[in-house]
Amino acid sequence: MRIPRAAFAVSLVVFSGAIGSARGAAELNPKAITIQMPNDIKWRKGTGSESAVLVGDPSKPGLYITLQKWLPHNNSRPHFHPNDRYIYVLKGTWWVATGPKYDFASATPVPAGSYVTHYGKEIHYDGAKDEECILEIVGMGPATSTAAEEK
Repeated sequence: MRIPRAAFAVSLVVFSGAIGSARGAAELNPKAITIQMPNDIKWRKGTGSESAVLVGDPSKPGLYITLQKWLPHNNSRPHFHPNDRYIYVLKGTWWVATGPKYDFASATPVPAGSYVTHYGKEIHYDGAKDEECILEIVGMGPATSTAAEEK
């Protein structure tokens, strides 16, 4: 079987392009951009949750961005933070409730793709029920937490 020259030429150009793109993209300037692939993000284990600091230091004054992973069947107790926190639900369903009386059964589901603001000095509690959920939290430090549960 004979391949027409034009078809061969087109095939060669397409094949060359595929080989070129398989070699990888151009090298990025680290002064312009940094990338952390999922396996590069360092998670710290907590009690019922894990967290990763992406930007800043939540224990110090200034901007911070963290990831919070709530493991199934884990949640916090009523508490508040001194500053507003801006939260985007990346994965799973996050369950939230407000007030000093703990009743996680009445928590409201917040699905992935939702955006939540926790206002400073307002009492809330939150966590996961049957599935893991991952949050991105942005705030101004220090990000302390004060227990506020009424017994």
